[in-house]
Amino acid sequence: MLPIDPEADIARRAWVSCPWCRDDHGCADCGAGRNCGEHWRYLLAVTGAVLHLQCPGCTHLWSHPTGFGADGRPAAP
Repeated sequence: MLPIDPEADIARRAWVSCPWCRDDHGCADCGAGRNCGEHWRYLLAVTGAVLHLQCPGCTHLWSHPTGFGADGRPAAP
């Protein structure tokens, strides 16, 4: 298990499913697209349209492409 990144800040959070532990499956709020108080992720950084995240539960680190350009427009195919 990795340690929590030293740059992680609970004030910078994102609600994206963790591809490793999938702990949000079965949660009514997450399933409905709402922000729940339990299944958030540390938002470590943003590079253009890519979020860099860490799960506080399993400590998995990953990058999540949002599908949107840095200016908010959909990315070109």
